[in-house]
Amino acid sequence: MQGVFGLALILLLASCSCSMQQMMPWKMTDYFDLESQNNDYETAFFGNDEQKLLGSAKSMSFNVMNYGAAGNGQTDDSEAFKKAWSDVCGATSRDDAPTLLAPEGKTFVVNPVVFMGPCKSSIRFQIQGTLTAPQTTSWSHDSFGSLIQFRKVDNLIVEGSGTIDGQGARWWNACIRKSDFVFGNKVGCQQRPAVLVFSACNGLQLKGLTHVNSPRAHVVIHGSKDITISDIKISAPEKSPNTDGIDISTSSNIKIQDSTIATGDDCVAINGGTSFVNITGVKCGPGHGISIGSLGDGGDFDTVEEVHVSNCQLIKTTNGVRIKTFQGASGYARKISFEHIRLENVENPIIIDQHYEDKSKRKPQLEFQQSKVAAIKVSDITYSDLHGTSNSDYAINLNCDDNVGCSGIKMKDVDITSAVPGKSTLASCQNAHGTADSTQPKVPCL
Repeated sequence: MQGVFGLALILLLASCSCSMQQMMPWKMTDYFDLESQNNDYETAFFGNDEQKLLGSAKSMSFNVMNYGAAGNGQTDDSEAFKKAWSDVCGATSRDDAPTLLAPEGKTFVVNPVVFMGPCKSSIRFQIQGTLTAPQTTSWSHDSFGSLIQFRKVDNLIVEGSGTIDGQGARWWNACIRKSDFVFGNKVGCQQRPAVLVFSACNGLQLKGLTHVNSPRAHVVIHGSKDITISDIKISAPEKSPNTDGIDISTSSNIKIQDSTIATGDDCVAINGGTSFVNITGVKCGPGHGISIGSLGDGGDFDTVEEVHVSNCQLIKTTNGVRIKTFQGASGYARKISFEHIRLENVENPIIIDQHYEDKSKRKPQLEFQQSKVAAIKVSDITYSDLHGTSNSDYAINLNCDDNVGCSGIKMKDVDITSAVPGKSTLASCQNAHGTADSTQPKVPCL
């Protein structure tokens, strides 16, 4: 009797199952596969926002093309990036970081945009295509001094095989001749924006991208810590004004490695408030070299310490490794080392310039201003294993402040010859104190 009831129960359940399948023609797995079935997020069952979130739940990838970007190199795609950022910044993931994707084969025109944090998790901003500035100079007023800025976004990864193009030529051409001044400033030059700015972005990784033709600096790091920049390429014409490769200020624990930088200004500039910087494997040139400073502009208190540059090449640059400070300032530049550096046809291979003046900001009547009492204190500077050729007579120039001077200068295994066969190189030394061992040319005050 129990067997009969059991058989009846099985038949009843089977009948219910068939009825349920007729009522629910889709499978539960379809709920997680909406992205693969409908990349345009047009499923009628959900509203637009829910569709995007569900479509991204599987891969956590937010493609700007799904937010209305044209990617045709002509249409302004800024709004699509803003909408995608809003979603990716609000997304959470226990596995891969949510990713905003600018896909390969597309060119996205962007006007000034600020990607604001904090976000709910680490974010990956992946550029496989090209991001380009507008081909005009009219957008600067809303730019916060930049084309693309990330602010207060921790553990951000900006990467890809794509390109960021600053369209700088129009801006450079707007700069009038250096000899023309209005109240000491070059008209048309001071308001040029940087292209990529990171402000208060701790734990940043920037890698793989190509950066070209910024109106001013290409990459700016400010008020951040624990930064790694690797495998990037930066390129601008040799005569393009103020197109620094990487500008760093008020930041700490920075690594720059395995990158190629060719610009019209400093390849890397380490500015005030910065400490614990390691630069390795950088190929620089053309450009103005790798610089500490300028420090103390306008009489400011500035500090830089624990900067270490090693295994780098400088090729046909106007300066090699440089420390530059303004007169009348205070603070220090200390515990800095340059090691295993190769120099090829460099104009000023080793230079400390404590009488640095930016003529673009100097009023004509101050041209011959005398030394001031205050100065940045330069100390504990090491040059070790620097070899190569100089394009100028003076391969070493230690031009330290008249009153404060430089102390703790150490040179060892330095050999810089003239780029002209048979010609000797010289060293100039003012108010510098320290030691020199196996150094050519000989430094008279060490």
